[in-house]
Amino acid sequence: MRVVISVDMEGVCGVSSWVQVSPPEFGGLVNAGEYARARERMTLEAAAAAEGALAGGATDVLVNDSHDTMRNLIPELLPDGVRFTSGNDKPLSMVQGVQESGVGALLFVGYHARAGSVRGPLAHTWNGFVRDVRINGLSTGEYGLNALLAGHYGVPVVFACGDDVAMAEIRAELGEGVVTVAVKEGLSSFAAVHLHPREAQRRIRERAEQAVRAAGRATPYTTHWPAACQLSFNHQARADAAERVPGITRQGAVTVGWESPDAYHLFQTFRMLAKVAEVRLDG
Repeated sequence: MRVVISVDMEGVCGVSSWVQVSPPEFGGLVNAGEYARARERMTLEAAAAAEGALAGGATDVLVNDSHDTMRNLIPELLPDGVRFTSGNDKPLSMVQGVQESGVGALLFVGYHARAGSVRGPLAHTWNGFVRDVRINGLSTGEYGLNALLAGHYGVPVVFACGDDVAMAEIRAELGEGVVTVAVKEGLSSFAAVHLHPREAQRRIRERAEQAVRAAGRATPYTTHWPAACQLSFNHQARADAAERVPGITRQGAVTVGWESPDAYHLFQTFRMLAKVAEVRLDG
């Protein structure tokens, strides 16, 4: 069985500030040291999940860099034989690889809570101006969008690690069958109590192996199709821009909506609207 690991950074052990997850080209040299350390821990957590997956019976592991520029992984720290993707213009973005033949499981590493979550460190959905995403009335985050897209290709999410708020949200939406590891406990938007990084990696390795061994019994995530979709922003000007896209309707001051026949359409429409809504707010 082939396995894909989607690795983000905000949910990684030791991370609780935007400074730590911002590549130097965007944050200046002041944060270079903190980003470098977070980048290393991100890679080591991905490596731990990959080692666990291989021990659990995976015949091929693809690690998909899913944070920001998607050029964060340090390849030399990954296990020998593991493949990885980098670059932020991937057709399936955070879950690139699930469309490949023979993929039987998707693992989430470094995942965070959805926008608006209470005490979820660095909680957000996709970017800083998406306030909420609802699919058939259910508020979701990146984990839900990615799980639905993976489900479109018949691939179930079997494992996730990140902050405790995100892990509770993932179990509530995707089901208690998803094996989770909370590597930190959120205290606020910018504070958390963390495990020691080596202990976090040990638990990730152990639980990822358990999850992959049981992957044959997992069910891909889905919803009712066609799905009613809503996207809310942090400013009405973003909704102004988004509603000009054909097929999109205005549903409130900061909210637009549309109907999707399947998860691929839903995901790509969401990505397009998030990009269209990148407008200046000073006129």
